[in-house]
Amino acid sequence: MSGPPEVTYTLDFEVRRRSGRKSQAAPGPSESAEDSIPRVARLMALAIRLEGLIREQIIADYAEIARRGRVTRARLTQIMKLLDLAPDLQERILFLGPLPRLNERNLRPIVSRIDWDEQRSLFEELTGRSGEAADARRA
Repeated sequence: MSGPPEVTYTLDFEVRRRSGRKSQAAPGPSESAEDSIPRVARLMALAIRLEGLIREQIIADYAEIARRGRVTRARLTQIMKLLDLAPDLQERILFLGPLPRLNERNLRPIVSRIDWDEQRSLFEELTGRSGEAADARRA
């Protein structure tokens, strides 16, 4: 075979009712609400992984990822824009627990900023941790 290697991923989808509750999809035996990884953290990890696949030339470009993942190129771009966050913010997203207002949509205005210090300030406002961050800087 002279073509590029094929990458296969297994995805687990849950069906949700319009009310937002899960329908007949019970968590697995080792999975509980406290142990679940926030969606924004999963998207951040996905963006990092996909960027690595492009750099390793396993996948040609974003358009190919979108085709394989059956998502629009626009949606893929929204996810991949998370890589424009300051590295420390990316790390915090990966390891933070669930926060009510922390999601990809609410991060879009932060991602659009070029200045990492400005990103950090906006992130602190979003997460409601500005007081904690100020205390940490003073220490």
